Amino acid sequence: MLVFVYGTLTDPARVADALDGTREWSFVADATLRGLHRVDGRYPTLAPGGRVDGRLLRTDAIAALDAYEGVDRGLYVRARVPYADSGVVDGEPGAVAVYVGDPDRLGVDAAVAWPGDGGLDRRVRRYVEANDVVVDPR
Repeated sequence: MLVFVYGTLTDPARVADALDGTREWSFVADATLRGLHRVDGRYPTLAPGGRVDGRLLRTDAIAALDAYEGVDRGLYVRARVPYADSGVVDGEPGAVAVYVGDPDRLGVDAAVAWPGDGGLDRRVRRYVEANDVVVDPR
C-alpha cells in the first residue's frame, strides 16, 4: 500500500522506528497533496484547502502505522485519496492512504475545522470526495 506522508514519517529513521525495523518499506516518490494543507500542533495534521508537499511511502505494515498514528485512540484517522494523474503511481492503481489528525486532540488552532457533522473520519471522507482532493506524484 502507498501512504502519503507529510510530517514525522518523512524521516527514514522515524519510519524504521514506527515499523519496528522489521518490516519492509521504501519511499517511492515525492508528491504533493492538493486540497489539504499542513497545520502544526503537538504533531502535524491536515486541514481543508491548499496543498502540502510530502513523500509516498510503500509498506504493507498498515497496522503498525495505524498504531504509530494513534488511530485506535482517535488521534488520527486514515483516509484514502485518489491519484491526480492516470490513477497509477509506480505500477499501483487506486488511491493512497493519508493520516489526518484530530485538530482538537493535537492542540491545533481553533480556526481549523472540518465541515459537516459526525466523526472526524466521516467529515474527512466527505470533504475528500466533494473537493477533488488528490495526490500528485512529482
